[in-house]
Amino acid sequence: MKKLFSLLFLVICFSVKSQNYNYGKISKEDFSTPIDSEDDAVILYKNRKTNFDYNASDGWVVVTKIHQRIKINSKSGLGWGTHSRLLLKSGENEEEEMVDIKGATYNLTGGKIEKTKLKNNGIFEEDLNKYRNKVSLTMPNVKEGSVIEYQYTIRSPFWNIKRVDLQYDIPIKKAEVKINIPEYFIYNRFQKGYHPLELTQTTSNRKIQYVWRETTGVIATERRESELDFKETRYLILANNIPSMKNEKYVNNINNYRTSFLFELAQYRRPNSIFKNYSLTWDDVVNTIYRSDYFGAELKKTGYYKDDIDAIISANSSLDNRVYNIYNFVKSKVKWNGYYGKHVDQGVRKAYKEQTGNVAEINLMLTSMLKYAGLNANPVLISTRSNGIPLFPTLNGYNYVVAGVEGENGVILLDATDKFSSPDILPFRALNWEGRLVREDGSSSLINLYPEQASKSTISMMVKLNANGDIEGSYRKVVTNHDAMLYRENYVNMNKDQYLEDLENSFTDLVVSDFQVKNDKDLSKPVMESYSFNLENQLDNLGGQIFITPLFFLAEKENPFKLEQREYPIDFGYPSEKKYRINISLPEGYDVESMPESVAFTLPENIGSFKYIISRNGSTIQVLVDFAINQPIISAEYYSTIKDLFKQIIDKENEQIILKKM
Repeated sequence: MKKLFSLLFLVICFSVKSQNYNYGKISKEDFSTPIDSEDDAVILYKNRKTNFDYNASDGWVVVTKIHQRIKINSKSGLGWGTHSRLLLKSGENEEEEMVDIKGATYNLTGGKIEKTKLKNNGIFEEDLNKYRNKVSLTMPNVKEGSVIEYQYTIRSPFWNIKRVDLQYDIPIKKAEVKINIPEYFIYNRFQKGYHPLELTQTTSNRKIQYVWRETTGVIATERRESELDFKETRYLILANNIPSMKNEKYVNNINNYRTSFLFELAQYRRPNSIFKNYSLTWDDVVNTIYRSDYFGAELKKTGYYKDDIDAIISANSSLDNRVYNIYNFVKSKVKWNGYYGKHVDQGVRKAYKEQTGNVAEINLMLTSMLKYAGLNANPVLISTRSNGIPLFPTLNGYNYVVAGVEGENGVILLDATDKFSSPDILPFRALNWEGRLVREDGSSSLINLYPEQASKSTISMMVKLNANGDIEGSYRKVVTNHDAMLYRENYVNMNKDQYLEDLENSFTDLVVSDFQVKNDKDLSKPVMESYSFNLENQLDNLGGQIFITPLFFLAEKENPFKLEQREYPIDFGYPSEKKYRINISLPEGYDVESMPESVAFTLPENIGSFKYIISRNGSTIQVLVDFAINQPIISAEYYSTIKDLFKQIIDKENEQIILKKM
């Protein structure tokens, strides 16, 4: 009897202590369950259910219900008190909608839980552009220690199952995901990320009232309706204590590496009919895109530009000259409207006439012109950095297109949407692993998007030290390739007075004069920036000794790599080489007491190198620094090596020269 009583007591205790995750059932336990005190917030519970609803007017609609409960641990976590969701829409009056929104913030005050409901004035709808809306929930009365909870439903006519994200920069204590798919839809399923998750799959029966129209004559149809029995595949994901994955510098898109599930529509059929393929392999994806009226058909249109391109052809017998002149013609003729896309929107003819278009209109137009001029040009499909890496065959994997010209020395990549881009110097947004060059015959080839040639930045400084602590000198910087493109994007688009003000504010008490920039608009030459500078009271003078950092304001101060370990690659975007050449004139009456030592080292597999050479010649000290990163992408296994490299660079660049009074 005592054993039975003890067992009942344990069961009762367990049932009392077990956490209730139903909406609105907040307990004091929710306020004391942080997984890691270092995390700014923690997702206590994440629940998602996706089903396919059917009705006679809309047909199949994807319905996703979201329920999330989050605890805010610190001031830095207050941003989690705002939740935003992008909603898709098309030009055919179809769009996703968010309905049944409710939410609340809970605070523990004096041992009691106080609830503040989300009201309509905390729900914001925004029309971003012709393809997307955004709905934001701003939770009320959020503070350190708050627990917030919200729930809503998204109804989508597009049959796209939203990516199931199961890892963020804060941890998840408990997650439940259910995806139910009727037998009429076949989805390819993919998992990415480093945290293992279990997915179970079952099958169940379901019934709906199905409505269709049946042809009864030459042009007549009649409405039919019957009860439809079918099978449904049900996926269930259960997970506990999913760790956070922190973002860091030099990562192209952190969502490429966070744990998630993707469902890509591969086939669909109406009841009692055959399947229509969407994407099963990369060949299917490429052929589907190329056969689209909004892609391949646009390449065949030539009449709208014929006279203009004929004039360029007649003036340029060399194929190389035709490439550059047609490329520059398109860049000057048609301006980018800011929209991405592998498909045209208004079409190449209208874009040419109105001199503005999206990415596809501009670069498919360019590709067509190059083919017309006798070059072996084809479109290259790309996934931008913001879109992620297309690891699996998916129509949504590519969201961008550039032109590729095949020749004896490989493929030249061209993007006419960016006025500062040049052949093989793609905008940074397009430097994302590999693209896929697609040809009219259905064949395709993977193309490396990262440049092989390093971007170079060379800085020369002549510095004069004065005994009163002032510094004066001259500065000259020369940059090439992607470094030059990024410089131009920053400088040309900025107010020149603001640029100078920002330059002077980049280092305390820096005064700049004789500022000059050359070749900022001539893309065929390196950009050159030069100026004279003056810094007052910059030298530490202690007991007749002067301490100086020989790199002055060029020295790196902070290591961008802060994680103990990193599971995802280091992405620098492109190979680069940075050189400093500094000549320092010593103040009169002072001699060198000590200088940093010269060092040089090379990383494994020629990943990179660093060289610091310092020498003295009479009253002049010369410092030479060479730092090279030879690979745009570096495996995560070398993270500690790269982190240590940057630490050594920072330490070395901040070492001081000690001067003594003679």
